[in-house]
Amino acid sequence: MSSTTGALCPHCGWPDGAEPYQVVSRHPTATGHTLWSRCACGSLQMRVADERGTRVVSRGGPAAAHPGPPVR
Repeated sequence: MSSTTGALCPHCGWPDGAEPYQVVSRHPTATGHTLWSRCACGSLQMRVADERGTRVVSRGGPAAAHPGPPVR
């Protein structure tokens, strides 16, 4: 995963400021909470919400398409 400061997902353009496409988990912290979510393209994101607001601080790449069962 790499750090991000952009306003859009670099993979699909989903706005970082929008509601997460899918929430995976939410964890309280001393200053707010950490939210793991998936973008519309499938990339995993870590969002931090604290007194400074909510922001994407790390994200992975889109999930690879499932290849399906092996051909025999």
